[in-house]
Formats: sequence, structure tokens, C-alpha cells
Amino acid sequence: MISPGISASNLSLTFATNDGPVTALSDVTLDIGKGEFVSFIGPSGCGKTTFLRTIADLEKPSSGTITVNGQTPENARKDRAYGYVFQAPALYPWRTIEKNVALPLEIMGYPQAEQKARIARTLELVNLSGFEKRYPWQLSGGMQQRASIARALAFDADLLLMDEPFGALDEIVRDHLNSELLKLWKGTGKTICFVTHSIPEAVYLSTKIVVMSPRPGRVTDIIESTLPAERPLDIRETPEFLAIAARVREGLRAGHSYEEVG
Repeated sequence: MISPGISASNLSLTFATNDGPVTALSDVTLDIGKGEFVSFIGPSGCGKTTFLRTIADLEKPSSGTITVNGQTPENARKDRAYGYVFQAPALYPWRTIEKNVALPLEIMGYPQAEQKARIARTLELVNLSGFEKRYPWQLSGGMQQRASIARALAFDADLLLMDEPFGALDEIVRDHLNSELLKLWKGTGKTICFVTHSIPEAVYLSTKIVVMSPRPGRVTDIIESTLPAERPLDIRETPEFLAIAARVREGLRAGHSYEEVG
């Protein structure tokens, strides 16, 4: 049995706005095992990012409970249990790639020698060795996003939270980075929570797919992948892949009809 890395029980979150309360998450119960690759998919505004932000202690639930590595999200944050990769690379243009990757290490007070070793190791993991002295504007969008992933990996957190990191990239680059991310995940054994709007991306990457309904965000289906660990890109043409994709699509449709009749 896989030990739980993240456990949410009856989790709800309501924001107070000028137009009244908005419920972003409603009664979410979910366990994510250590070392799993879990994708969250659903329409815009369904609470995918909000759930990620709750894991990261950037949002506080209104009710229910959530633990990260057996502790509160606040304590997990203080223990630096996770790295966060945003939709945009969010790199400082005046810092070189190595200096961008070094930023969390500087904040955490790592010695210079250890910073250098960690930067070299993480840049190698994302295939950016040799680009240390370049500035973000000298790199392609895909390379910038890999640098952002390297920064999140630099302090070796067990958990990687990724909020639609490849959504703005073209399909060819996205396919390449999907393959690279799978290799990185297998090589590091980290737990990855990944937000996406793409059904093929969710099916290709994940050991588990969490399908969410429109706001208020509910879990409409949890799909355990039956795909093999080795996944060449052409696996997307196989009947098994297409069957999982069809179930995700059905879960998304069910979520919409749930809201309409409710």
C-alpha cells in the first residue's frame, strides 16, 4: 500500500467577494500517495488551482481537513516540503538562469558550495546544462519553463506542485516537455500534483487523474491509470489510452450535467 503524501477529507473553501460568497471547492475527499503523479482536470474555475494552493498553504480551507506528509499545510510549508511551478516561468529577467535557480537556495541560506552543486544537478535534470550564464530572454519558452522546474527542484522537496506549466506552449514543445517530465519524475521519485486542461496530457502523464466539476469544485471521478510505466508518445494511439481518455471526457460531461440538475 502506498503511504499517503496528501490527504483531504470533506474539504471546502469559500471566498468572500464584493458580490457575495463564492464556493471554489466543495466536499473534496482525496488521498494522494507518495511518489504518485496525479493530474487535476476540469473546466476553468473548477477549483484545480485553488486545491493546489490549499496544499501549499496559500489558501485556507473553510471546512474539512487536509494534511501534507502527515502534517498541516502550514507546517509542511515551513518544512519546505514542496516546490511550486506556476503557469508562467516567473523568472527574474535581470538574473541569469543559474541565479534564478539559486534564488530559493539563497533565501534558505545554503552555503555557496552547496548552492553551486544543487544548481548543476538540477539544471542537468532538466537538460539545461551549459545555459547557466544565459538570461531568460535568451531562452525559448520551453527552456524557460524547464528553468522554472529546476528552481522548484533545487532544494529537493518531496512534492512538486505544477499549475498548468505547459499550457502556453505549442504542441510540439509541449509533447517534448511531457516526455522530459515523465523521465524526471521516474528519476527522482517525487510526488507530483499537476493541473491541466488537456485530456491527452493528463492521461499520458498520470498514475491517477482527478476529474473536477464546474464551480463549486467537486471531484466527479478518480481514475487510476492502467498504462505501463514506459510511455512513448505513440502510446496515445493505443486503445487502452483512448479508453482512459474517454472516461475522463465522460467525467467532465457528468460534472457539467451535475451542476445543471443541481
